[in-house]
Amino acid sequence: MATTQHYLWASGHFLLLIASLRYVIAWATFKTVSAWWYKASFTGALISYAIVCQKSLGTPQPNIAYIRRALLDENVQYFLMAFFWWTSKPITITLIPYMIFSLFHALTFTRTTLMPQLLQPQPPNASGQPQPHPLAKKLQSWVKANYDTAMKVVAYAELIIFVRVLLGAITLQNSLLAPIIYIHFLRQRYYQSAFTREAVHDLTSRAEVYINKPGNPPAVPQVWKSAKFYVQRWAGVALQPNAGVPEGEARR
Repeated sequence: MATTQHYLWASGHFLLLIASLRYVIAWATFKTVSAWWYKASFTGALISYAIVCQKSLGTPQPNIAYIRRALLDENVQYFLMAFFWWTSKPITITLIPYMIFSLFHALTFTRTTLMPQLLQPQPPNASGQPQPHPLAKKLQSWVKANYDTAMKVVAYAELIIFVRVLLGAITLQNSLLAPIIYIHFLRQRYYQSAFTREAVHDLTSRAEVYINKPGNPPAVPQVWKSAKFYVQRWAGVALQPNAGVPEGEARR
């Protein structure tokens, strides 16, 4: 039986999904849209992730062990990033990862909680077990079939977000703090998400094809090699992910 907290968690995801769709569609069609929709999107994210963080970590405790455990938790990382984006000047692409997560959470909540209440019950099978509605089965199949692809899109979108905020900092379109905060977030994602690692390696390989292309000035591959060395050195201290939590299960 779904609890009030569970409905509140779901309402945060529905708010995020609806408000972000409104904002992104208006942006994509070059229409004026109020920043209120952007704020509402991340308000929904803060509601949902706050509930998940509280459930997974318990009551906040003023000690180093709790803080370290919290900072290594995927939910906390996404909560903190949502708070940062909520307080910042709107950057549309930052909504994409949260939209995708919320889409899958909203669909799952609809299938497991709303459909059994709204749709006519199906006759039990031969062993007496209740059967889900055919529409719920189709929804579950779609979620399972598209989950990995969606998580890959999230991984690439998060890398594009870093490029966007880096260029934005250089051109003074966003805070100089944004790329600094976001690169630390991506560092965590690299160690905790196989999808992020795959995206980083894929884009790195693609970049090297052009960088090492015959005819390029010798300084170009040398600069690239040095940059890779320092990035790998900076990111080389592996942070421990949430042990025993399958990919995608932490963000609930």
